[in-house]
Amino acid sequence: MSTKEMMHNEFGAITLEPAPPVNGSNLTRGRRPEWLRVRATTSPKYDELKGLFRGKHLHTVCEEAMCPNIGECWGRGTATFLLMGDTCTRSCGFCKIKTGRPSLLDPDEPRRVAESIQAMGLHHAVLTSVNRDEQADGGAWVFAESLYWIRRLSPGCTVEVLIPDFKGDWAALQVVMDARPEILNHNTETVPRLYRTVRPQAKYMRSMELLQRAKRMDGEALTKSGIMVGLGETWDEILQVMDDLRAHDVDIMTIGQYLQPSRFHLPIQRYYTPDEFAELKTEGERRGFKWMESGPLVRSSYHADGQAHLSPRKVEIGD
Repeated sequence: MSTKEMMHNEFGAITLEPAPPVNGSNLTRGRRPEWLRVRATTSPKYDELKGLFRGKHLHTVCEEAMCPNIGECWGRGTATFLLMGDTCTRSCGFCKIKTGRPSLLDPDEPRRVAESIQAMGLHHAVLTSVNRDEQADGGAWVFAESLYWIRRLSPGCTVEVLIPDFKGDWAALQVVMDARPEILNHNTETVPRLYRTVRPQAKYMRSMELLQRAKRMDGEALTKSGIMVGLGETWDEILQVMDDLRAHDVDIMTIGQYLQPSRFHLPIQRYYTPDEFAELKTEGERRGFKWMESGPLVRSSYHADGQAHLSPRKVEIGD
């Protein structure tokens, strides 16, 4: 289509303006390039973890979001737990997690998550969730209760929480921060211009404010955010997001290639090369991020266990 591209999904029609070239390159779509091919998921550890999660009736974002690194991460015994069910109240155009009316929250879920972490012998765990906008506090208490049980059963385990924006409810954010996670992660996901199509129920500056407030609530916590590229952003827009994150005291940033989960999701506008991801990593390091993770298959929880070593609380609770 010459001027605009239309796509339809269960949430209605979304119109995408044609994306400008990135860093002087032409858009490239079509067959997935070689550097984005992932080996089949198989290993004894993978099978062990899958059985453990099924037995505890737990969800992982690794499966629900079709993460390309699931084989690597599960193979080395790390995973990202998806709290509060597998149904989200929002309809982001990039996300594989289903949208609808969620079931009731399970008050026993935090304990079962902690028991799984104990059984796996993890030294670092990542907790994330679907959006639960129908809840008064967005489910903040589930994060806090999970942290409580993890500290109780695995006191040497550091924890990253990847939280929703709680619709700007800063009291809910305080509940999470009072539980003292080592890393507070909230993904920006994309550049401001694309929010209307990529994150229609979110606000760019609200996400920035959340990250800054989290740092003010707990100065020892590392703050973290990430974006996907390939949705139609420009190179300068990516650099502006970096600048905005640093201006809001964010310590860690991740950048990865957007991969279309199905034909009902936003189309890929272009594939970035490994050299471009390396250049973005350099740009981030130049801006002063304490940890910059940038690569085609990078996702927000990728190598999160290494990032936890930056935490000033690691010695306090580590083994």
